[in-house]
Amino acid sequence: MTVLTDVPFRDLPFMPRDLALQRRDDGTLLLSSRVPLGEVEPHLPGLLRRHGRSRPDALWLSQRHGPQRQWRQLHYGEALRQVDAVTQALLDLDRPGRCVAVLSGNSIEHGVLELAAMQARMPYVPITPAYSLLTQDLAKLQGMVDLLQPAVVFAQDGRHFERALRGLRLPADGVRVVVESGPEDLATAHWPDWLAVRPGPAVADSVAAIRPETVAKYLFTSGSTGLPKAATITHGMLTISITMHRQVVLDPPGTPPSVLLDWMPWSHVASGNIMFGVALAEGGELWIDDGKPVPGLFDETLRNLREVSPTNFISVPLGYTMLAEAMEADPMLADAFFRRLRRTNYAGARLPDSVFDRIQAAAVRSIGARIPFVSAFGSTETAAAVTVTHWCADSAGVIGLPHPGVTVKLLPMDDQRYEIRVRSACVTPGYLNQPQATAEAFDEEGFFRMGDAVQFADPDRPEAGLFFSGRVTEEFKLQSGIFVRVGALRVDCIEAAQGLLNDVVVAGADQPFVALLAWPNPAACRARLGRPDASLADLVADPGLRETLRAAFEAHNRAAGGSSRQVHRLLLLTQPPDIGAGEITDKGYVNQRLVLTRRSAEVARLFAERPDAEVIVMA
Repeated sequence: MTVLTDVPFRDLPFMPRDLALQRRDDGTLLLSSRVPLGEVEPHLPGLLRRHGRSRPDALWLSQRHGPQRQWRQLHYGEALRQVDAVTQALLDLDRPGRCVAVLSGNSIEHGVLELAAMQARMPYVPITPAYSLLTQDLAKLQGMVDLLQPAVVFAQDGRHFERALRGLRLPADGVRVVVESGPEDLATAHWPDWLAVRPGPAVADSVAAIRPETVAKYLFTSGSTGLPKAATITHGMLTISITMHRQVVLDPPGTPPSVLLDWMPWSHVASGNIMFGVALAEGGELWIDDGKPVPGLFDETLRNLREVSPTNFISVPLGYTMLAEAMEADPMLADAFFRRLRRTNYAGARLPDSVFDRIQAAAVRSIGARIPFVSAFGSTETAAAVTVTHWCADSAGVIGLPHPGVTVKLLPMDDQRYEIRVRSACVTPGYLNQPQATAEAFDEEGFFRMGDAVQFADPDRPEAGLFFSGRVTEEFKLQSGIFVRVGALRVDCIEAAQGLLNDVVVAGADQPFVALLAWPNPAACRARLGRPDASLADLVADPGLRETLRAAFEAHNRAAGGSSRQVHRLLLLTQPPDIGAGEITDKGYVNQRLVLTRRSAEVARLFAERPDAEVIVMA
């Protein structure tokens, strides 16, 4: 029998580990890389201009469209022409410094508008489509518009976004509503007309005026309550973070540009900054995947993976769970996925070790080698660049060491964990029109407070890297006064469920024990029970599934140790996390605090003196 850890990884020329560590008398640690930061490009528009002139026939963006779902493609030369035309249209508005807000998701037109806004020095703002499409009201979206005061609001399909576009109170000073298609009376400008604009010398003048401190975009944070904050992202932050991520692998000259297939939304930092930026920096191909890791939409991702074998791939843990299941059932899919894959990344939350092993086992069966998982750690405010794993890790969970140009400060929390803070040129200068929030985000030395906890993979060998230990704000105390480390327990519980649960929310603040709200994995549950046609409600009520989960968590409890690691009750949920209400982001990260608040009735059932029959109670 093949032991996975005995199988070599696909060779990748990683950046060397060269860690500088400074210890302070109070126990604080400062970590940085001795590897110097590489050459930084001035701005993203300059990258498009270079490739558009030197490699005009090379493919940049590709996306399916139409009833037949055929690929529609945009090459670098034509992209440069379109971006310059739209830049001129924006400059003709004479609204310098005003925002360009995008309500719709990833698309070729969206990519063109992003770079045009940057060239016009009008901050680009991608807004998660859920705020327009999946909320009961438009309150959060209206708050964003009030904060931004945009000069332009873009939606790809005006019919799809008609409710939002007609319901919003837009600035009264001549805002342009731009659509690619839709009702004639809805828009004040049409995308095809902007593409027909003839660019003049003002375009080149505007590009030449871009400075590192010029605002490139605002990205909204997914705050647990209230209105999300708009983090300022400058051109310098973008290009420095892209350089940092490209340094992870030191490819020799002549290495072909990356081929990326990406579903993750550009309104989030991992895809919008890094995947989009790295493809542009390399002159690579970015294939827009309209699938998502949810039932009914993941088939689109699988179809795309059969046709587009990526060189790099990124997803969230649930996406890898679904991909592992699909590849185990279809070896030809695995062959297409791994054919030229050099590395994979995961984002949003820690990847369970069981899923990591299933992906690696599929790789070994297909290509006879393991694939490096390049996990990283960052935030919206750091342009996604804080730490990165620039070596081949045998398991999931390691978030690496600081990027070149980053200094990490670790403040002791207990005998293992540290609060992590960061200082670098990638850190935001602040939040738009929120000076108090900006001031509170930094400590007295100018380090940004990440709000997260980490620990060393091996305390005696700091160069082995850091583990993510959860959000500090998600942790709580039981009635006994014992802290519950939510991040680590959440991953352990998903592992304990043997693939039957997609995600869990840990409850128990000021209660005598820990309990869980959990979403089942329908495909795995149907397979385990031999009920291929069972509805989710039928699965949740199935005595066999309930007994299997009870036994799994009782086994977990026997091995877990103290009360903060044991789970006493479990309630299965049939209502998925509400993306419109912010319970989950559109890249799959569940907001623990918000779920517990919005589902307080279910939480109360977990801790009732006499729980109802639907609550699974562990011995």
